Amino acid sequence: MSRFEAKKPSLCKTEPLTSERVRSTLSVLKGILASCYGPSGRLKQLHNGLGGSVCTTSQSSALLRNLSVTHPVLKVLTASVQNHVSCFSDCGLFTAILCCNLIENTQRIGLTPTKVIKLNKDLLSFCTSYLKSEACSCRIPVDFSSTHILLGLVHSILTSKPACLLTRKETDHISALILKGFLLTIPESAEDRIILGKSIIVPLKGQRVTDSTILPGLLIEVSEVQLRRLPTRKSSALKVALFCVSLSGDFSNAGEGTVVVPYQVSLENAVLEQLLSLGRQLVSDHVDLVLCQKVMHPSLKQFFSEHHVIAIDRVGVTLMEPLSKVTGATLIGSLNTIASTTYGSVKDLHAARFGSKHFFHLIPHEATVCSLLLCSRNDTAWEELKLACQTAMHVLQLTIKEPWVLLGGGCTETHLAAHIRHKVHNKADDIVKEDGYSPAELRIAAEAFCSALESVAGSLEHDGGEILIDMKYGHFWSGQAASASVNWPDMLSRCGCGLYNSQEGLSWSFLRSTYHPFEPQTCLSQAAVGSASNLIVDCFTAKLSGLQVAVETANLILDLSYVIEDKN
Repeated sequence: MSRFEAKKPSLCKTEPLTSERVRSTLSVLKGILASCYGPSGRLKQLHNGLGGSVCTTSQSSALLRNLSVTHPVLKVLTASVQNHVSCFSDCGLFTAILCCNLIENTQRIGLTPTKVIKLNKDLLSFCTSYLKSEACSCRIPVDFSSTHILLGLVHSILTSKPACLLTRKETDHISALILKGFLLTIPESAEDRIILGKSIIVPLKGQRVTDSTILPGLLIEVSEVQLRRLPTRKSSALKVALFCVSLSGDFSNAGEGTVVVPYQVSLENAVLEQLLSLGRQLVSDHVDLVLCQKVMHPSLKQFFSEHHVIAIDRVGVTLMEPLSKVTGATLIGSLNTIASTTYGSVKDLHAARFGSKHFFHLIPHEATVCSLLLCSRNDTAWEELKLACQTAMHVLQLTIKEPWVLLGGGCTETHLAAHIRHKVHNKADDIVKEDGYSPAELRIAAEAFCSALESVAGSLEHDGGEILIDMKYGHFWSGQAASASVNWPDMLSRCGCGLYNSQEGLSWSFLRSTYHPFEPQTCLSQAAVGSASNLIVDCFTAKLSGLQVAVETANLILDLSYVIEDKN
């Protein structure tokens, strides 16, 4: 007899952020995330104590996916950041660290959650308005006739992922390949609406990173035996049939119900005859290439081989959409008579070998789909490099819609903080006229907000060095720890984004010290942008979204009065 347990009452906790346990857990999470931030971020190794795979990473997407959090407040925070990363790919750590900083800072200032939330919304509005304005001096327009900014954007993403283990030469090589692949996905003739193609990453582990290459079209991995059966090339295009249904003769797609088989009828023979009938139709329709997502029956493969039709099975679901784009074929999902309009074509088909792997290389008529053959020395570095490349590809696509980038290396954060401080210091009375809070409350909240932004920039320094802000541009600088009487122009080289050097008659202040509010220069020199050889930039769309997600998530968590947990 089964034993029933009495239902436990739900656990109700009031004001979760007042709990010391929640605060300390949030602080630990912030410490983990902040220590991963930037090019010199520390790697994290995540694994299950009972065994299984080990993940070594500093990227937010891999980190949050493998990090187990149990408290509801932390689940809200991590879910928000993961949702942001799923939409924009980049700026996940920025979003998470800023959110943690805002929660910690606003708890110390003694204002009610309602007022803090309203003030945070207004301060966010100031930030977004400034970043979208023509006066913004940390926003750079992207010139698509030049590769300077686009290469800088890809380079910045790759160098911020230390687990990729790339040298400078390797970073330059992969950056150029990613940009080339992105340009290949843009159609040559575009009307009102551009439909971008796709870059497919093909793994080749155990090879040098510099052996990586980009090829127009698609690479499909095959066995060496299949490669030998490649028939003589045709002078015309190859007709293609694309199947997303199994051609193995099994009943995996038969659905539920009973199959009634008449007496003395062989089910296997009947199914095989149906497959061969399908094969005869494909041959009579002069199909040259049959691609199947799943398994193909050996007899059907033999039939195609006898009629000089190339048959490739086990292609996998990942390649089906790109194959449809490359060939123009419609996916065939049944074994019934096939309409001639479902067929597609490719310009040519080549055999290729890279390392120890063999491929069929499909050459399309218009190359809006390409294959990035990505090499790396080991599995861990390859997985990190794959994630970084996917991020860079997505960010380049976002840049088409909003063709701007923001200065990276912490400079946008410190410049924005300086701008907000100056605006609040000089125009507090005008801002609060109809907003229901006092100038003093606005200044307190603005200081907490700006300090949170500056702390994100400060997270880039991991070696105990000094972090500073210049009093002209409001840019972020870091250097070796030194005495108070040090001559900073000699100690510092360039600002975080690489736009300005220390020999420009600048003055500095320690970032975590109190300095008098100043108006950072709002006229960005295009000559300085053009001459900067190692400019660090961030995706405008991803960073702006990250800023909004961080503030909105912090406000949501600050507004929590009760956490009710069902313990059953």
